[in-house]
Amino acid sequence: MEAIVIGGGIGGPITAMALERVGIRAVVYEAHDGPADSLGLFLGLGVNGMRVLRHLDLLDPVMRADIVPTSDMVFSSWTGKRLGVVSNGWLDPKTPSITLMRGVLQRVLAEEANARGIRIHYGKRFTDYAEQDGRVVARFDDGSETEGDILIGADGIRSRVRAAMTPGGVEPSFTGLINLGGVVPDSRMPATTGAMHMVWGRRAFFGYTVRPGGEAWWFANVGSDQEPDRRELAAVPSEQWKQRLRNLFLDDPDFIMELIDATQEIGAHPIHDMPSLRRWYRDGAVLMGDAAHAVSPSAGQGASMAMEDALVLAQCLRGAAAPRCAFTRYEELRRPRTERIVATGRRRGTYKAPKSRVAVTLRDLLMPLVFRLFVTEKSMSWIHDYQVPWEESKTGEAA
Repeated sequence: MEAIVIGGGIGGPITAMALERVGIRAVVYEAHDGPADSLGLFLGLGVNGMRVLRHLDLLDPVMRADIVPTSDMVFSSWTGKRLGVVSNGWLDPKTPSITLMRGVLQRVLAEEANARGIRIHYGKRFTDYAEQDGRVVARFDDGSETEGDILIGADGIRSRVRAAMTPGGVEPSFTGLINLGGVVPDSRMPATTGAMHMVWGRRAFFGYTVRPGGEAWWFANVGSDQEPDRRELAAVPSEQWKQRLRNLFLDDPDFIMELIDATQEIGAHPIHDMPSLRRWYRDGAVLMGDAAHAVSPSAGQGASMAMEDALVLAQCLRGAAAPRCAFTRYEELRRPRTERIVATGRRRGTYKAPKSRVAVTLRDLLMPLVFRLFVTEKSMSWIHDYQVPWEESKTGEAA
């Protein structure tokens, strides 16, 4: 079996490497001209995602990259009151969950795929596909085509594969939040060893971690009544963002604006998630990761969900009589979990940009109780403790 994988970010290379383990040849096609080192900010990688990396012998190269161990999330209010601590989990006693730049993770995965003989073709923007004599023909905007047994859409929330599968279908849903962030090389703040700190501000939400040596990574979630255009957001000068953030964090701890003011370049992106699709596949084409079930970063699970998808999809395709049967089983296994994660991310986002003083007061009163009773390591275990069953033969190859 030969697979065409559209998307060379995180999900695409992971899927190709998982397919390789079950004897399926995969070739990856990416619209950008190379690994997108400069796209996006940082992301959290949950231990459930790290477990997939370990299965595929990818954990060590990722852990050797530029990472920040973040086993805990520490929450406080705008007054400085500590509200609670939530564990991100540990893969084993020596390996906590981590935070790293999206571009770093993409580069490591691309390098590992290349080392395993998996080809990634860059500068290949997918346009559409056709079914032909039981095969799938994928077309690109440079006029070229390629043929395979299956087509896998790992091309993100704005998936062109999804659009080609179901023209006029479901579109991503704006969550009402904009994500901003940046890096301060020398914040002169103490290291937040092993933790990502979160502040529920009066008008917006702020998160940060400080590495040994003072380099700080931060993000802010701010509310927006209207869905902004991504290109328009990207064109807003950093100084203009600083002025807006100065107004939003006026009543919050001073260090927030100190970090923002010390940032040279602020990135901004609207936050979307993906409403439930009627179906994740059609004939020889199937979706995975954000293309099927994009989740708000408030859940901290986008990359990990794509990694889980890759392993489950490979398991289902292994020895399947027909791709359609494998796709049906894959969706049955993944849909309940991913839709629950999407709902969790959407729910968490609703508290980040309160619209009134009453809402702020209620949130600040309730949050300590929520952390004590409902947001515990046990209550989060359904996310972190999940693992994809992966049987190995005596030779070490996937059975």
